[in-house]
Amino acid sequence: MRAALAALLVVFIAAPAAAGPREDALAALADRGDVEARRRAALTLADAGTMADAPALLAALRDPDARVRVLAERALWEVWSRSGSEEVDDLLRAGIVEMQHGQLEASIDTFSEVIRRRPDFAEGWNKRATLYYLVGEYRKSAADCDEVLKRNPAHFGALSGYGMIWLRLDEPARALERFEQALAVNPNLDSVRETIEGLRALLIQQRRNAI
Repeated sequence: MRAALAALLVVFIAAPAAAGPREDALAALADRGDVEARRRAALTLADAGTMADAPALLAALRDPDARVRVLAERALWEVWSRSGSEEVDDLLRAGIVEMQHGQLEASIDTFSEVIRRRPDFAEGWNKRATLYYLVGEYRKSAADCDEVLKRNPAHFGALSGYGMIWLRLDEPARALERFEQALAVNPNLDSVRETIEGLRALLIQQRRNAI
């Protein structure tokens, strides 16, 4: 389960982008007859999509083509990482760089400033939740996950992060519930699926031991 937990940390971070007009991309993303068009559409929305396009990208997480599913997930991270303010987006990127360089306290301060400037921006809360988790402040991380989910209930990163928090707090049943919610939104989270299987087996064994 440790390997699966390590893999789950990836779900907290963001991803790349590409190009093109939104309206055509949304139409192409729904075209089940042209897989290349759907792939291009997901790339386009990574570059130009808005939160209004998130439902279409979430639906694309169930596309029959694996490449479309991967690109749709990346596009969602890009869309979620846009606050509507270039200044705030620059701050978010600066906080990610600090986090990647191990400057965790500085990164917490940067994401706190993102939240102060744009309290309605879910990704600011999500990034700070990640940092609080990394420094062992699990209750604070959970509180920030709550804020993410108030603003973006489909945020599978926050849902799986919440599961990790409950594991750290030795609450496997609560962890399982959050992991199942994350997988219901994004069925492509293989590390989450593995963790769910392990948790179900653990809970069954605990019930048997209690008899």
